[in-house]
Amino acid sequence: QVQLVESGGGLVQPGGSLRLSCSASGSIYSIFKMGWYRQAPEKQRELVARITSSADTNYADFVKGRFTISRDSAKNTVYLQMNSLKPEDTAVYTCHLVLQTGRFSASRDYWGQGTQVTVSS
Repeated sequence: QVQLVESGGGLVQPGGSLRLSCSASGSIYSIFKMGWYRQAPEKQRELVARITSSADTNYADFVKGRFTISRDSAKNTVYLQMNSLKPEDTAVYTCHLVLQTGRFSASRDYWGQGTQVTVSS
């Protein structure tokens, strides 16, 4: 069993910063991808940023230059540093991992519970 614990959401003024973190624990053999998605009210969930086991990253166009994703493989933790936040960044942010729980097990998707980010003055 794998557990994901997110932290770092909250209320911030436009132009401010927040840092999200997502730590995975449990039966983890190997993590292939770690990422963040977000979903605003009445909108589809969308990819924000993703990082692979080889540290390759990709970002949605709407966060390029403002957000940075990173990972600490020793801690099975992924971070999302969010700078220059805008009201349109308001959403529930959810971490997503693709991992194996054993050497011969298939990789599976795991999702966090989500953390609210609100950007408002």
